[in-house]
Amino acid sequence: MRKLLVVLALVALSGCATVNKMESGNQNIGERMTLTLEGAWNHVALPGQGPAQSWTMEGLPVDVLLIYSGLKDGEAIHRPSAGGQKSFNFRASMQPDEIVGLFEGFLALDGSQFQLTKLEPATFGGGKGFHFEYSLMRKVDGVTLSGMGYATVSKGELFALVYQAPRLTFFSRHKDRVEQIARSARVKA
Repeated sequence: MRKLLVVLALVALSGCATVNKMESGNQNIGERMTLTLEGAWNHVALPGQGPAQSWTMEGLPVDVLLIYSGLKDGEAIHRPSAGGQKSFNFRASMQPDEIVGLFEGFLALDGSQFQLTKLEPATFGGGKGFHFEYSLMRKVDGVTLSGMGYATVSKGELFALVYQAPRLTFFSRHKDRVEQIARSARVKA
């Protein structure tokens, strides 16, 4: 019954969503970040979505690439919480493990189980940043997702890409595309 309610909620929300095709080539994301795409993605805008853009190849229930472009000090990494849920607010002074902790809190807000599997320095946006990988067991349906992210803080703002998809088939299908996007990311000074 619970799964049926989730499916019905997703169908209802999809009626309110707008989908735009993001074509190959350079894409300006926000005021300071540029990405280069090799192949099209779908940009899904949901009402009350929050600060991240959501892109997908297979559809939002299957995979999602969250793109944060210039999240300011004190802003939450997710849409405003309902029902008194905890907010996960970015602070410009955060270290990489603390920023990953924000994503962990947000992604596990519904009771899903998050496990960090890798955290390492990496170039992102043309400067010093970090890369992380994780697994997430979704509470709603028990599906195990693989995920990865790239992030940097520039002039006190957070720039990040976070991609996740079911571990079997879908994650590996688009992992290389996401890594190409991360390599192409440029943050203007």
